[in-house]
Amino acid sequence: MAGTKAGKETPLMKQYNQIKGKYPGALLLFRVGDFYETFGEDAIKASKTLDIVLTKRANGAASEMELAGFPHHAMDSYLPKLVRAGYRVAICDQLEDPKSVKGIVKRGVTELVTPGLSFHDQVLDRQKNNFLASLYLAGKGEAGVAFLDLSTGEFLVASGSIDYVEKLIRGFQPAEIIYPKQSKALFNEQFGSEFSTFPLEEWIFSHEYGYDRLTQHFKVPNLKGYGIEEMSAAILAAGAVLYYLDETEHRETSHIKSISRIDESKYVWLDRFTIRNLELVQPAQPDGVSLLDIINQTITPMGGRLLRKWMVLPLKDKGEIDRRLDIVEILYSQEDLREGIQSCLQNIVDLERLTGKVATGRANPRELLQLKKSLLQIPELRALVGEISAFSHYHDLLNPCSKLTDKLIAELQEDAPMLLHQGGVISDNIDPQLDEFRHISTKGKDFLAGIRDREIERTGISSLKIAYNKVFGYYLEVSNAHKGKVPSEWIRKQTLVNAERYITEELKQYEEKILSAESQIAQIELRLFNELVSFAQSYIDAVQQNAKVIGELDCLTSFALLAKSSDYIRPTISEATHLDIKAGRHPVIEKTLPDGEQFVSNDVFLDEVGQQIMIITGPNMAGKSALLRQTALIVLMGQMGSFVPAGYAKIGLVDKIFTRVGASDNIARGESTFMVEMTETASILNNLSSRSLVLMDEIGRGTSTYDGISIAWSIVEHLHNHPKARAKTLFATHYHELNQLEKELSRVKNFSIAVKELQDKVVFLRKLVAGGTEHSFGIHVAKMAGMPNEVVLRADQILKHLEKDKLAEKERESIASIPVQEFQMNLFSTDPKMERVLELLRQVDINATSPVEALLKLNELKAILKGNQE
Repeated sequence: MAGTKAGKETPLMKQYNQIKGKYPGALLLFRVGDFYETFGEDAIKASKTLDIVLTKRANGAASEMELAGFPHHAMDSYLPKLVRAGYRVAICDQLEDPKSVKGIVKRGVTELVTPGLSFHDQVLDRQKNNFLASLYLAGKGEAGVAFLDLSTGEFLVASGSIDYVEKLIRGFQPAEIIYPKQSKALFNEQFGSEFSTFPLEEWIFSHEYGYDRLTQHFKVPNLKGYGIEEMSAAILAAGAVLYYLDETEHRETSHIKSISRIDESKYVWLDRFTIRNLELVQPAQPDGVSLLDIINQTITPMGGRLLRKWMVLPLKDKGEIDRRLDIVEILYSQEDLREGIQSCLQNIVDLERLTGKVATGRANPRELLQLKKSLLQIPELRALVGEISAFSHYHDLLNPCSKLTDKLIAELQEDAPMLLHQGGVISDNIDPQLDEFRHISTKGKDFLAGIRDREIERTGISSLKIAYNKVFGYYLEVSNAHKGKVPSEWIRKQTLVNAERYITEELKQYEEKILSAESQIAQIELRLFNELVSFAQSYIDAVQQNAKVIGELDCLTSFALLAKSSDYIRPTISEATHLDIKAGRHPVIEKTLPDGEQFVSNDVFLDEVGQQIMIITGPNMAGKSALLRQTALIVLMGQMGSFVPAGYAKIGLVDKIFTRVGASDNIARGESTFMVEMTETASILNNLSSRSLVLMDEIGRGTSTYDGISIAWSIVEHLHNHPKARAKTLFATHYHELNQLEKELSRVKNFSIAVKELQDKVVFLRKLVAGGTEHSFGIHVAKMAGMPNEVVLRADQILKHLEKDKLAEKERESIASIPVQEFQMNLFSTDPKMERVLELLRQVDINATSPVEALLKLNELKAILKGNQE
């Protein structure tokens, strides 16, 4: 610690520095009495983050040191702020009772809370998993990843290309990522700085270490049963997770019961650009609305978290999709069933995270009451779903945990407090000693009054009193008038002017019971509560299974409720490859329109035979981008198992959804808007399949007009002529020249967004109609945006001048008919002077030209370009 000298530290600071040295990268909260204190640099950070007072004090013979602290009972308020600020927080507690210790109290770190490892409710988002991700970059474009939510015990792994693994990371949005130190440069290049990270030593990411850690944890001879035996990169990543748990003092991990493989073949490919562009789980703008915000009508935290996973992992299995849709349809049509399930769900708490607390011994009495309340809903839920064959597997999987429920009912008081030390946790008639001490504690006055009355009757001392003082405890007081009646077994302790005070053996025994009753009650309740928690731990598997079933029922009920309230229909899922949507709507936009404004629905049809590519032209603000996005969202929702916003939808199974919409740059990586656009487009073109759905919006607008048109044209040709993949494509553009492609390519069809011109105004009808358009109405849009009138008028003058200079349509050559080699040259040959220069260059024979002749020819060419010679 800066500012201290060896041998001159106070004993407390010596202890602090020893503990701090073990956790150099963490902010150490050091328990001193009733406070958690921070020192030095930690104090400066804590003071700024928590807005608490920063003070200084002398540290023995050393210089002054910064100090900042907060009361221990305020931990739940301050800890989340530190973790959300990105700090790893080591919680150092007193490991023994200060009252029973002379000198320095033994202290140690009981938990290292990191952004990705926490059980604290105030740190966690109930609607979102708090994943720790472990990433191993294997080289040759391959990678492995593991995701652990410590609060629920969910443990997932995957391996594949870096793009696939990155897609998962972007979709799962882990709170923290660990990776090998040697991969830091590659990690930063791939992910930038948006994630909280902690690099680990390279040896931790070894196959032998990872494999051994996993088999030891799950107590199995191999990993074949989990389907990950051959997933070497994923095993390395998962082993590092278990290492990190040990290093952060998270050793109670019995709730991590299994490890599951994320099978790439089961889910629709949504690359990181698509997840971002479609605003699936988070909006692009701070005040925006995501798809998840709109469709999430789940009740339980388990349902909310599962829905988020379903959204980034839509299904490709028709059978499983139809199974979900069948259940949604039943819930949609049977109101009593739907409302009955929702009524049960209302009384169920976060069972996944509660089992995590039970497993680690962190559950408090109030949480065990919540567990009991939740389990009491299971019989009713089973009865509801047991009546319908489609729900039979849910009925079979739900476990009432009757013995646990009965024990919780019998042993926990209904009004048990949150904190165990507050007392009143265990019910009466569970432990005779506890009942006796409670009776002593609560009925003490009555008991003493009984002793007094009995002794008055026995001795005839009518004025006998029983009282208490700190000097000799409980005593009997007898006035001088009755001293002669005092029994011989009473022991005199004090003489007053008018009275005598006595004690008896009975009083002393009862006094000891009264004085020790509270501490005895606390000890007995602690023992019985721990036994209750231990009993509950034997039901972790069953409760976790219940949580999974409840989460799925919650999601499907949410889909049904959404469909009912929003006029959604059941889509038909087909093994064919075509997409047929009638009266489709954008699920987010239609919910956020101003009151009274109706969303304009549209039809979309795509297949491999006659209409593979729809080129959609029309002005900005007309609704091209909305049409593209809504098509993707309808497909995605359908393959999640949800009803969709349309009048009719037949969805040929899609295996990949690609989007290239909007303009953005990546300044941190030195990438311009156009570079980002081309990177995203390249990712699409390099990963096409015959079942892909491709959405491209305004490709090429980030560069010059001729470059942009050329690139857009070439991309459409590539999509159309791809030898193996006729990807269904919506291609929105403001390049009207692309309308010509309909004549050249058989499966390209032109469409436009209709507008209505009224004098100098334009009304956007937002209706998709057949046929292209050459009108952009950009100046009208500028006027609507509030552009100064003089700018708008000048722009209109310039537009009319430029339009006069256009070549007549009949004089244009078909770009599609130009050979590729000549096409590139012609991009530079629109100027007559340039054409003359090119002609002269063609006539030059390089092998027969002397240096002097070459210089003269070069001078001639320069003169032509300057306009001095024809």
